[in-house]
Amino acid sequence: MCGFVGEVRHDGRMASAARVERMAELLGPRGPDGAGLYAQGPVALAHRRLKIIDLSERAQQPMVDPQLGLVIAFNGCIYNYRALRAELEAEGFTFFSEGDTEVILKAYHAWGEGCVERLAGMFAFAIVERETGRVFLARDRLGVKPLYLASVPGGLRFGSTLPALVAGGELDTSIDPIALHHYMSFHSVVPAPRTILRGVEKLPPATAMTIEPDGTTRRWTYWELAFAPDRRPSFEMWKDGVLEALRRAVERRLVADVPVGVLLSGGLDSSLLVALIREAGQHRLSTFSIGFESAGGEEGDEFRYSDLVAERFETDHHRIFIPSSELVRHIDGAIHAQSEPMVSHDNVGFYLLSREVSRSIKVVQSGQGADEVFGGYHWYPPLLESRDPLGDYARLFFDRDHEEMARTLSPELLDEDASLEFVRAHFARPGAERGIDAALRLDTTVMLVEDPVKRVDNMTMAFGLEARVPFLDHEVVELAARIPAELKVGKGGKLVLKEAARGLVPDEVIDRPKGYFPVPALKYLDGALLERVKDAFASRAAKERGLFRENAVRALLAAPHDPAAITPLGGSKLWQMALLELWLASHGL
Repeated sequence: MCGFVGEVRHDGRMASAARVERMAELLGPRGPDGAGLYAQGPVALAHRRLKIIDLSERAQQPMVDPQLGLVIAFNGCIYNYRALRAELEAEGFTFFSEGDTEVILKAYHAWGEGCVERLAGMFAFAIVERETGRVFLARDRLGVKPLYLASVPGGLRFGSTLPALVAGGELDTSIDPIALHHYMSFHSVVPAPRTILRGVEKLPPATAMTIEPDGTTRRWTYWELAFAPDRRPSFEMWKDGVLEALRRAVERRLVADVPVGVLLSGGLDSSLLVALIREAGQHRLSTFSIGFESAGGEEGDEFRYSDLVAERFETDHHRIFIPSSELVRHIDGAIHAQSEPMVSHDNVGFYLLSREVSRSIKVVQSGQGADEVFGGYHWYPPLLESRDPLGDYARLFFDRDHEEMARTLSPELLDEDASLEFVRAHFARPGAERGIDAALRLDTTVMLVEDPVKRVDNMTMAFGLEARVPFLDHEVVELAARIPAELKVGKGGKLVLKEAARGLVPDEVIDRPKGYFPVPALKYLDGALLERVKDAFASRAAKERGLFRENAVRALLAAPHDPAAITPLGGSKLWQMALLELWLASHGL
């Protein structure tokens, strides 16, 4: 796990090594174990390394293969690299390192652009052909690893974080109104290729791109998730198939030259990972749980469940309790670590958890993705027989409807109902005949990428911690898409996953009520945190930006705990607006 940036010029000028190095300085936390720079003519790459596989300097990046004339900067992990290496060695390739980075280089030389279809893992990378000057970019199927792009006069820049690209200068950093609509309505989900800034975009998941020396670009999607439910297999067959697919996914994500732990929330998903890792033969697994003070009548920890799992599987368990005073002190750090503004309350939870975990371990497995892939959220059951799945999805998931958006945003920033139109277009695409399948596809390929997965990447990498997500193994996701929706969302959600886990995970965990990563203090704003929010809106920069109507801000500040100030998903509308202001201020935008 690492971070990289790059610049490709097509105006006859040399790429600026100094600028690329300046951009890479912001990636230091993602890769504290090494730094490298490559610059030749119109192309420059800079890399920051976190040593996980092949700890030697032979695996340093940017990696240059002089024999093949290729250079790579890579972020992620290829879990099947050993099998691919054996295949490439059988074709006559020789290797100078022991890791996965060089395998990508050889795979590109052997199989060309189609190499991405053979990679099992999480990845974003740039490959430079030194002789032709062509650059090849690619991102993994489920977007676990980020890749941002920015067109600048005479060239293109790319990198692992949005702030790193901003540091290079020459970008349009004004707010994209459509992205703002998504942020405020679609639960801070800003679908690729947009970002909150006009001048920066994201390479979508499962997308590859070539950049020719003259600046011509070509993009294509190399993988698509089709929901084609198969009603022939029995429930027992589906259950067994899910368990076997997860076993493979978990075992794949144990590949490392350093120990691998688990972020154990106490829910079904992370508990099942612990059970499968123990089943794979790993003893004294390091597990980590975090909890906060209760607020507004809501509990701030789930230690009773994580303790139960840790005891059952005899893990080396670490309980981390964060008092509200410490949470408030670290809000700014958590916001600054966000590559894009993300409203979910558990960002700061993951941030502080990652800080503690990184002191003892470099790699963890995490349970993100199970709710989207196996239908665990409360808005899925109503869609099973819905006559208006689009309307029901928006009613249950959106933070604000368009009418409320008009009362909240400044008039010049509001036009069409961008969020509803985006979801409408997605639901209308072929490959998901029923509304429930369209919603599961949307959440798996868009919402999941732009909220839970991004959150985990940003917060863990803020402390040089690599997080691996077995539920987003593409084979697991493809299998789940073939399972009839009733077998996923039935009986409170994740039915087939719960039954697959039965006998491995304690029944108390499987049958417990659905829980979330609770950070009550960010829902029930009070005290010092509420004062911090007031200061954010009162700042000169916020007033000059003028994103929100003043009367809307005043109303929320006057009654932050009012039911009307809470979104359908239980978030604070005031915090959502304040977080955007705080994020922009944190990055000098």
